[in-house]
Amino acid sequence: MLFGLYTALRIALPLRIEGAIELNLLFRSGLIALLGFGIYNVSATSSILIEQLGKRFGLDHASMLIPFLSKTIRFVIILLVVTIIGSEWGFSINGVVAGMGLGSLAIALAAKETLSNVFGGIVIIAERPFAKGDWILTPSAEGVVEDITFRSTRIRTFADSVVTVPNSTLANHPITNWSKMGKRRVTFTLKVALETDRERLAAAIGRMERMLREHDQVAPGTIMVRFNEFQEGGLGIFFYYFTKTTVWSEYLTIRQELNLAVMGILEEAGIRMAYPAQRIFMEDAAVSSYPDRSN
Repeated sequence: MLFGLYTALRIALPLRIEGAIELNLLFRSGLIALLGFGIYNVSATSSILIEQLGKRFGLDHASMLIPFLSKTIRFVIILLVVTIIGSEWGFSINGVVAGMGLGSLAIALAAKETLSNVFGGIVIIAERPFAKGDWILTPSAEGVVEDITFRSTRIRTFADSVVTVPNSTLANHPITNWSKMGKRRVTFTLKVALETDRERLAAAIGRMERMLREHDQVAPGTIMVRFNEFQEGGLGIFFYYFTKTTVWSEYLTIRQELNLAVMGILEEAGIRMAYPAQRIFMEDAAVSSYPDRSN
């Protein structure tokens, strides 16, 4: 369409008007803008070229490297198109570069935090401690990663709010990626009454451990049920095991099922669970008799 319009104007317009409106410059500028627009669209994250590039380097759809590179490429394309069109119309690019050089120190000082966030984003993308959609825990926030930009990372918390964390902060702090769990841990201490019979307690502990080892949703390996401490209000039984699933709702369902089974074993063994109580021991005091000195 641009070439057809250019040809039609070349035929229809007199040379004087054609030269006055700089038709050739308009055509070249329009051609550069259209080529830049085409490359800009090709560099979108949804384009076939970017998808094939991601597959070639083993990047899945959840990787944040593709969106980050797409934004960078698009920014460079816009800068190049504006620069080339400006040079076509006689603007001095050297002057622009010189002006940028003179103000580079001021820009560097003013954009120190921004640059540190950009480099922090590059570090996060290069090391890949998490991907888009992962559940992470940091000193700043906990939730699901929604996106990473040049400056920050957006995290959707479990309260359905969005926390924006600067990339420099994430890069300099420990990050726990809960989505990388192969199994999910359960650990707690259950208190039973102080007057519990020793033989009953040992038998109940053995039954509870066997129940955990035979359960099809408990990961084999590290399974411990131990009477490990005397407490002021009861006897402590330590539980430590892992569920095979890492999905929160399924994890809670399995944990509820196992807790009810533990309660059933304790009830069958006649063992009461401990509750807050205070015992008072009173001793008989001898009453002293004093002689009557009234006389």
